[in-house]
Amino acid sequence: MTPDLSCGIGAPRRDEVIASSQIDARPERIWDLAPDLFGILDDTGIFQHTNPAWRTVLGWTPEEVESRRFTDLLHPDDMEASIAAFEEMQGGKPALHFENRFRHKDGSYVWLSWNAIPDGGIYYCTARNIETDKQNKSSLDTSREQAQLREQFIAVLGHDLRNPLAALRAGVRMLEREELSDRGTVIIAESEKSIKRMFDMIDDLMDFARSRLGSGLSLDIEESADLGGTLADVLQEIAVAHPEARFQPDIAIDNPVRCDKGRISQLTSNLLANAVTHGDANAPVTLRARGGGDYLEICVGNAGEPIPDAVRKGLFEPFVREEARPSQEGLGLGLFISSEIAKAHGGTLCVKSDTDGTYFTFSMGQAQG
Repeated sequence: MTPDLSCGIGAPRRDEVIASSQIDARPERIWDLAPDLFGILDDTGIFQHTNPAWRTVLGWTPEEVESRRFTDLLHPDDMEASIAAFEEMQGGKPALHFENRFRHKDGSYVWLSWNAIPDGGIYYCTARNIETDKQNKSSLDTSREQAQLREQFIAVLGHDLRNPLAALRAGVRMLEREELSDRGTVIIAESEKSIKRMFDMIDDLMDFARSRLGSGLSLDIEESADLGGTLADVLQEIAVAHPEARFQPDIAIDNPVRCDKGRISQLTSNLLANAVTHGDANAPVTLRARGGGDYLEICVGNAGEPIPDAVRKGLFEPFVREEARPSQEGLGLGLFISSEIAKAHGGTLCVKSDTDGTYFTFSMGQAQG
């Protein structure tokens, strides 16, 4: 037999439930249970009433706080500003999101954010513990300062390495004029290549530092740059440096282009070298260029495995490579600097990578016609 639970003995009536819930929902319970500090000050700045959260946050019981002036618990460095804020409240102005430090019972200080409202010589205050927020902000500021110091160090290092490296290059070139054995000739030629790579890395470091430290990449804009021959020369330099690679050029720039010819050469060289390094050795590296006036489009492609999505997301960030290879040369700055060159020209550098190949395309302006 199923019992009747709707009106059985001992079951509370609806009016009893309502009465009970009303008792549990007394407004003053907010004062007792709130995690934030509540306080009532008189016109002299003395706490008249405080809630239990003072003990949770600062270790003080209400009895230990009440009858004390708020300045008794203030950090000395926050005294002047806090007194000024209280004087403004005495003039009728509320204090909103005012931050200062109050002394914990153990002697330490805790950052608090106050909201206080005046009401006829009485001041109702609430305060939230923001110590964790302050620590996180301090940690973030420290990280930013460290990053800036690292970038400044890179800039100084790159600048100061040029002089001894230039002296080394001069010495090697002097030896080239001496009578050398076949082995000596090979060593000198390889030394020249190594020195050039070091100069290239220093140039990359300097460009990185300029970009990160705010001055940005410098441009020397030519109103009518002849890019057709310049890009052919860049391709020839890469071909000499990588005799194992095959290239398929399609350069059709018949009209002058408004750009920094040197920077565009640097961008193209970076993209070609990157394509040789990461492409399929059995397939040619392609270079397609079109342009004239304010318009320019350069596309460099290679065959091989697609770039993984996880790598592609950060491909234009500094010190990131398409893949990690123990013998890989360079600092992983080539694509970052190329992207900065594109931005400096008001253009874009994007990548498309799938089973058909990987293509980096720089474009600026609009093609006419």
